[in-house]
Amino acid sequence: MSDGPGPAGSGTADLHLHTLASDGTAGVIEVLEHVEEHTDLDIVAITDHDRIDAAVAARAIARDRGLRVEVIVGEEVSTLGGHLLALFVEERIRPLRTLSATVAEVHDQGGMAIPAHPLVPYPLCAQGWVLRGLLDRSDERFHPDALETFNPTMLGRPWHTRVVRFAEENGLAMVGNSDAHALGAIASGWTEFPGRTAEDLRAAIIARETMFRGSFHDASGQFRTFGRQLAKYGRDAKAGAAGRLRRDGSGRDLGYPPEHAPIREPDEARR
Repeated sequence: MSDGPGPAGSGTADLHLHTLASDGTAGVIEVLEHVEEHTDLDIVAITDHDRIDAAVAARAIARDRGLRVEVIVGEEVSTLGGHLLALFVEERIRPLRTLSATVAEVHDQGGMAIPAHPLVPYPLCAQGWVLRGLLDRSDERFHPDALETFNPTMLGRPWHTRVVRFAEENGLAMVGNSDAHALGAIASGWTEFPGRTAEDLRAAIIARETMFRGSFHDASGQFRTFGRQLAKYGRDAKAGAAGRLRRDGSGRDLGYPPEHAPIREPDEARR
């Protein structure tokens, strides 16, 4: 990680990672091996778009191999009010509903709900007036648990200061994530918190004791990742066409051994 490990007694987490199961360019095992060998992260959350199968597989593989890193099952949920990170969930959250209904469903599962790359004037991002509407509700089921105040991508960089100010003004915990779609981007943004475990992280978010860290991507690196994504989409389309001809499913590479994911998401869950 760019700024090195945190102070003694503090943990580090990257809570926004994508794999081949959605629009990432690396499989689950590649991601886990990269984290183990090239980062100081204690915790990662796999947050593929609108699916949790790869995250479930990643957690099982990490446990089976006795890896240092702890895996949180999560997803990046597409809502009508912007993308939402759903963490500590065990069942897929239904996409394409209101942000308020989605936050409530995450909490009903015992999870944590964190708007991804918020306030950016783009349909995939929760806007300030929507978030204020949630925070004004008396029922805390509809309140986000934190904001992703550091996102090193082109979506996050121009609006970083505004997001930090919004979190401060509204008393929200702040987290930093990489939003990584390629191995080299992992841990370019991360969250620092007291403790080391996922339960320590959860407690720190509730107590608003988290801090964001990281460094912003350069545009050239993001364009290279976009090129790898286009190549992946081509492979996926070819595998899907072949599967339809054979009538045996899509056959596309989801990036994990099937035996490690008891949950198999439908193709329409893929974004």
